[in-house]
Amino acid sequence: MTEIERHSYDVVVIGAGGAGLRAAIEARELGKRTAIISKSLFGKAHTVMAEGGIAASMGNVNSRDNWQVHFRDTMRGGKFLNNWRMAELHAEEAPQRVWELETYGALFDRTEEGKISQRNFGGHEYPRLAHVGDRTGLELIRTLQQKIVSLQQEDFAQHGDYEANLKVFAECTVTEILEDGDRVAGAFGYWRETGRFVLFEAPTVVLATGGIGKSFKVTSNSWEYTGDGHALALRAGASLINMEFVQFHPTGMVWPISVKGILVTESVRGDGGVLRNSEGKRFMFDYVPEVFKAHYADSEDEADRWYEDPDNNRRPPELLPRDEVARAINSEVKAGRGSPHGGVFLDVSSRMPAEVIIKRLPSMHHQFKELADVDITAEPMEVGPTCHYMMGGVQVDPDTAAASVPGLFAAGEVAGGMHGSNRLGGNSLSDLLVFGRRAGAGAASYVDSLGRRPAVDESDVTAAGAMAVNSFGDGAGGATDNPYTVQQELQQTMNDLVGIIRKADEMELALKKLDELRRRADRVVVEGHRQFNPGWHLALDLRSMLVVCECVTKAALERTESRGGHTRDDFPAMDPNWRHTLLVCTAGSDGVDVAAEGQPPMRGDLVELFERSELEKYYTDVELPEESP
Repeated sequence: MTEIERHSYDVVVIGAGGAGLRAAIEARELGKRTAIISKSLFGKAHTVMAEGGIAASMGNVNSRDNWQVHFRDTMRGGKFLNNWRMAELHAEEAPQRVWELETYGALFDRTEEGKISQRNFGGHEYPRLAHVGDRTGLELIRTLQQKIVSLQQEDFAQHGDYEANLKVFAECTVTEILEDGDRVAGAFGYWRETGRFVLFEAPTVVLATGGIGKSFKVTSNSWEYTGDGHALALRAGASLINMEFVQFHPTGMVWPISVKGILVTESVRGDGGVLRNSEGKRFMFDYVPEVFKAHYADSEDEADRWYEDPDNNRRPPELLPRDEVARAINSEVKAGRGSPHGGVFLDVSSRMPAEVIIKRLPSMHHQFKELADVDITAEPMEVGPTCHYMMGGVQVDPDTAAASVPGLFAAGEVAGGMHGSNRLGGNSLSDLLVFGRRAGAGAASYVDSLGRRPAVDESDVTAAGAMAVNSFGDGAGGATDNPYTVQQELQQTMNDLVGIIRKADEMELALKKLDELRRRADRVVVEGHRQFNPGWHLALDLRSMLVVCECVTKAALERTESRGGHTRDDFPAMDPNWRHTLLVCTAGSDGVDVAAEGQPPMRGDLVELFERSELEKYYTDVELPEESP
């Protein structure tokens, strides 16, 4: 094999989005030599697409907000399947992470009193999302990048080298985590431009690779989201949880076809936008589930009054959790009441003046004007569900973000547990800040605890290199395929058979198709050389996408209930007996194995934050606390 570029670090962070950058900052500030590996250009991570804001109970707009209320909302949104300790840490620490961003230089929108502004979002009881217009993710990434630059300037002043302790490796993809026995020893990958292999020898790896959306036909996710981190963790021996729960954001663009799926921020609804069907009806009032009826308005008058007087009125049903809104839109379209291009109408033009819309939603105004020739200040948008977020991911310790494999950590969308069966809007950005920091600290602490540093086995390096190039060949072994065809059929399979509404027979068919696609992917042949070869890159990504789709489908077939982002047409009700059951995916001898595992019971003082009448909707009689005399 050709010579391999080699580097040695204490901590290797795979992913340069919000979780990865925050983890790297923490590890570097704790004195560890840290590498950041970015699959795309630095600054182009998918975090920049997060528009609405960062959920944190700072109480700047409504002083009654606090971490306990945020915790309650998060558990309700996840239908009580969340890892309660992660939800607790997240709610407690999110405000500090936002204020910390401001010390790094983030420029948030302000209230009239000069505080960080906070807006309404679905599932949140109070205005809670700290925001920068509707481009909050971009500001978050810009701010964390600037913090990294400042740390590099400190290193230059001390060592004469900007990259002495913190270096970014852009346009670099990791294909394998290498181990010494059962411990992490490094990561193997390649430069996307040249195709040359690169080895990072390190005792810790932090996965911050995001989600899996490019396995679905219609998605808001960018091209990097091929489930790399999920698959790397599985192959390294870690387990994945909650993989059946895929969030379909209710509002993606539906027209023109070239931009179908691109996200329409929840801020549009948070700032007063309403959903209507082809008959002009605000249909969400027909879809408020029983468990939410006490908190949501049952008339347009009350819903509209809520924006000015939230203390004395109930919330508009357009601000239900995302899974509920997505299912409602799906039902309206199936009933023949959809918009001309297969969605519904989201109208903000009749709700506020044009100048206010442009001020609050500048990116949305620009996006629709440029891509769809729609002026959202004058006419409705056509929107529909789009694959948006993966609630499932690597099973981690809540306090340290450590996986079961020594030296492996995960944070952000690639980590499972925090959001349960459904994520509330805005909780993603605070999640990646809270647990990105904890992952960086956990990795640094693990390095400090080591005696002998693990060593990479050269035979593993050779094997990783051979695997990476096995799609270059002449197809002598039989019929061949190309990676683009396989990916298109994979996306169509997941869209049609494991999408927003699921049935057992369809998912069983999906598993057969996935098995066939896996065999075809093994025979994929790419042409040309390794210098920037998108076909080769996709062939490697298929390996990740196929195993992640197998996890999603097998877990979804196993869970015989509907909960959050997992809706079974053949089991439409939520079953309390499933609430405390996690489905755990591990790598088996022939694909993915799925096993049930109990969910740890919530601590007593946290249970007391909820009314017994609410817990009765989720808990079995045996689990419910005794009523006070």
